Amino acid sequence: MANDSVKRYLPDMDIGELEEFLTGIGQKKYRAKQIFSWIAKGAVDFDEMTDLSLQLREELKLLACISCLNIRKKLESAIDGTVKYLFELDDGNVIESVLMEYNHGYTACVSSQVGCKMGCSFCASTISGFRRNLTAGEILEQILAMQRDHGIKVSNVVVMGIGEPFDNYDNVIKFLRLANSHHGLNVGYRHMTVSTCGLVPGILRFADEGFQANLAISLHAPNDRIRAKLMPVGRKYRIDKIIGASKIYTEKTNRRIMFEYALIEGVNDSLENAAELAFLLKGLLCLVNLIPINPVKGTSYRQSRRTRTEEFAALLREKGIETTVRRELGSDINAACGQLRHREISSGKPADPVWGTETGQRRGKCGQ
Repeated sequence: MANDSVKRYLPDMDIGELEEFLTGIGQKKYRAKQIFSWIAKGAVDFDEMTDLSLQLREELKLLACISCLNIRKKLESAIDGTVKYLFELDDGNVIESVLMEYNHGYTACVSSQVGCKMGCSFCASTISGFRRNLTAGEILEQILAMQRDHGIKVSNVVVMGIGEPFDNYDNVIKFLRLANSHHGLNVGYRHMTVSTCGLVPGILRFADEGFQANLAISLHAPNDRIRAKLMPVGRKYRIDKIIGASKIYTEKTNRRIMFEYALIEGVNDSLENAAELAFLLKGLLCLVNLIPINPVKGTSYRQSRRTRTEEFAALLREKGIETTVRRELGSDINAACGQLRHREISSGKPADPVWGTETGQRRGKCGQ
């Protein structure tokens, strides 16, 4: 009998890898597309794959698995219907995902890591520390689980949850390709957004991937002095290097970059800061998304006044910078990145054992 600890986690595999796995156990290649499609439909048990023979299904149960996470907690906003999920992985770690409804359809915000190393002082994701990278299949399964639970089809994906995507580059890129496959979720690359805190090498690699996904950069400051205080990564990658990499990205992909800017009262929200930001971004194909910061327990940061937010946005627009103010979603359910996970861990409930590795290898019963 197969050992549970070495079962293959099939959502990690593209069709070519599934074909190799199946031919290795004496099966026909065409079965790969069938299994891949069932995974994309949200199947959590091989018995759901009714076009496979009973014998094959029984063999797959011994050798592989297709689900590794369970809903540990689910919160739904009474204000706007945003749903926040706390998922428990089969190694005991917990991650967050958010499902948001817009006029154009449903957007899934997914995590790319268990915890985060970046240390941004205003973000709850980093408070409880970094555990490990998520695999491509674990990122994908967050979408599958939300679709299955809510009975909807996700049309847009943002890798903007817990973690720094470019710190888990290979797994994130593989996830994007899996989600794009027309045999699977069939989400167009132009409906995918990856958010980075400014890892310049990752931005440059992303520009060469050959698909037109959207890039969001968490800037949060108009100069290196403020940014280094808010974001430790700012000490390694200066803003001028980020802007240079952004120009390369827009030239190679012809895609507009979104710069995320969380407004913090008395820190980065002066009109002088707005003018400095406008000068910095002048001539760049971009959009500034102003974010009313969510209060995080343990920090002294406060959300900018609504009037200041409006003044900041107006000045940017006056200077020719396209600007939006993010609609606050799920404010009554702690929908900001990392808040629910941090609260769960702080409550003393068992969670997040320090298992796994930074390469995305898994230590649960489903996967090696």
